[in-house]
Parts: sequence; C-alpha cells; structure tokens
Amino acid sequence: MSISVGDTLPNATLGQMGADGPEQVQLGDILQGRKVVIFAVPGAFTPTCHSAHVPSFIRTKADFDAKGVDEIICISVNDPFVMKTWGADTGATKAGITMLSDAESSFTKAIGMEFSAAPAGLIERSKRYAMVVEDGKVTVFQAEENPGVCEVSGGEALLAAM
Repeated sequence: MSISVGDTLPNATLGQMGADGPEQVQLGDILQGRKVVIFAVPGAFTPTCHSAHVPSFIRTKADFDAKGVDEIICISVNDPFVMKTWGADTGATKAGITMLSDAESSFTKAIGMEFSAAPAGLIERSKRYAMVVEDGKVTVFQAEENPGVCEVSGGEALLAAM
C-alpha cells in the first residue's frame, strides 16, 4: 500500500554528497517542524526525469518559496555520486533543490512507491510522484499512473494542488 494524504512519512536514511564525499542524512531531521516538497523520479538522466520533472521544479522554485516551502527535495534510486552530477547538470543544485539518494530503495519501498521495468534496466526504482509534507505529515500527494509521464507530479501541478 502506498503512502497517502494524512500519513506520516517514515524516517529514512538517505544519501547526499558532502564536501568530503558521501554523507547520510536522516529524512526525519529534515522534515521536523518544516514544510517540504518531495518529488521522486525513476532515475537520474532518464528522459522524462531529466527534461520535464526536474526542470518543472526549477521553474517553480520561487513560487514554492512564496507559499512557505522551506525546501524542495528530489529523491531517486541512484547513488549520491550520480545525484550530485545530475543536480549540477540540470541546474537543480544551483536553483536550491536538494538532490538525495535512496540507493537501496529502502525509503521508496517503505512508502510503497517501488516498481521495476526490467527491459529498460530499471530495477526497484521509484514511481514518479510529488508531495507536500508538513512536519513529517503528507498534506498533498500526487502520483503518476505511468512513470514515463510528468503531469500531476510536476512543479506547476503540485503548486495548483496546494
């Protein structure tokens, strides 16, 4: 069963690149007492993720800031090295979007959002979704039916749902 509005997100250990290499971050610490947007993608550098999903949150970053969002986080089942490079390549990091790695897919599985598409080389990846989380509780949740499209989970659609 997947996560839904009203649920509290489980604490999870995610990864990111720090000044001295990979670092672990606790999602619960990031969410405590804050309003955060989390969006997840099937894979860094994959077509829809790279050309539509991440750019939609870069375009709307200031609008989310104006609505009181403290941080926008992109999560993917990739390693932190890939996430750092992808954040730099897309301009997401420069725009202020936090790129986090769920390398073992543990968070993705814990919220019931995993899928596999073996012919495309995507094993235990995340479905495409976006959510607003306030103090750890999901207040808006929008998931795509098809991981190859970015309609209800894009930045503009999430803003409209807030």
